[in-house]
Amino acid sequence: MTLAPAMKERKRHEATWGAQEEAHRAIEKFTGRIQRQVLSHHAQQEAAAERIAVNDIRTVLESGAELEPYPDDPRGPSCLFVGCDQRGRWLHVLCGNFDRENLLIITVYEPRPPKWQDAWTRRRSQ
Repeated sequence: MTLAPAMKERKRHEATWGAQEEAHRAIEKFTGRIQRQVLSHHAQQEAAAERIAVNDIRTVLESGAELEPYPDDPRGPSCLFVGCDQRGRWLHVLCGNFDRENLLIITVYEPRPPKWQDAWTRRRSQ
């Protein structure tokens, strides 16, 4: 896994898929054949703060499940994955494929209240 260039240096790519089903297929394609994965600067910071290893991220992408697809993300289709690391800790990995060559890991974190009821359920705002 490599590190992403600074955000201002990266080109912004427009979404090329409009339908949610196409976004699902695209994300499955990119995570199914784990190609080059790039951690954004934000993902690097979050991983360090929460002590999430690169292998933990790979484990979630390889054996986790799609939790929330974002087919209309302005940068391109992205998806939130949920899964357990090798120690059984629940993690979320948000990733997208904006240049069609690299899977960009946008952020990683351990889902916690108040935003999350559990690893699978977003808490409703009151």
